[in-house]
Amino acid sequence: MKKLLVTGGAGFIGGNFIHYILQHYPHYKIYNLDALTYAGDLTKHRHIEYNPQYTFIQANIINYEMILSLFHQYKFDYVIHFAAESHVDRSIKDPSIFVKTNVVGTHNLLEATRQVGLSKFIHVSTDEVYGQLDFDPTTFFTEDTPLQPNSPYSASKAASDLLVRAYSETYGLPVNITRCSNNYGPYQYPEKLIPLTIKKVLKGEKVPIYGDGKNIRDWLHVYDHCKAIDLIMHKGTVGDVYNIGGHNELTNLEVAQKIIHALGKSQQLITFVPDRLGHDKRYAIDPTKLESLGWKPTYSFNEGIVQTINWYMQDDWLQQMSYEF
Repeated sequence: MKKLLVTGGAGFIGGNFIHYILQHYPHYKIYNLDALTYAGDLTKHRHIEYNPQYTFIQANIINYEMILSLFHQYKFDYVIHFAAESHVDRSIKDPSIFVKTNVVGTHNLLEATRQVGLSKFIHVSTDEVYGQLDFDPTTFFTEDTPLQPNSPYSASKAASDLLVRAYSETYGLPVNITRCSNNYGPYQYPEKLIPLTIKKVLKGEKVPIYGDGKNIRDWLHVYDHCKAIDLIMHKGTVGDVYNIGGHNELTNLEVAQKIIHALGKSQQLITFVPDRLGHDKRYAIDPTKLESLGWKPTYSFNEGIVQTINWYMQDDWLQQMSYEF
């Protein structure tokens, strides 16, 4: 029986990944390690909490002694490392926790892996480590694009990426690094654009859009992200980086407009607010390398956003999530 340690499994992507693995690999044993910070939520796992293949461990990856003891106790086959502080606005306000969690925490997991050993360490990162692209639709981030992070968040992720690479090159750890574009889908904490917009539109509140709303992101449904990590975990070449993108470039304004239209509300709900400091212009992923392994996205954005809106309307999870920043 394969044992998977999923860090950050009470979060958005990690939580969806746990559901995905239990559905597709019912013989795998999942260990969900999460510190349950503000965005961590276990209600998404109520339907699996008594599943014998699932175990929750409340722990913080900053605590090396705890992490090392867990590695010795459970002898994990795989680590899928999602745990991270991930909200750019919060990193601008207080970068220190991003360094502690994203850099020190990743180092602790790598060091425990070096001490105990495992089959593969998957480090889940972001396209934001590459910096930004101009508004030229023919340019994309590839795995060979230099790292040029522009926010404290993306700098902390770039630093953790380089640590993972160093542990692979120096100690021979079997690793993969994945860098995804902007995710959306069920169970996303409402500090991010799509769930925040859905929540505000449903309540008839103004929808804030930074600057002129023309910043472009490449949107990836979380299910397609989970599919990609599954494929990389089982078939990815050890030591390689894989970009994961959904072929869905849209401006932030277009995203908000599509959600408002789908919910049958007035576009007058949109309000423009002062731009974020250091707001990257455009992200766009070239996933050719991943596609060569056989991956392709299930959802176009138009399909995925309808599925996501319907999920949020049918489930009361979003309304239970309070967001203050």
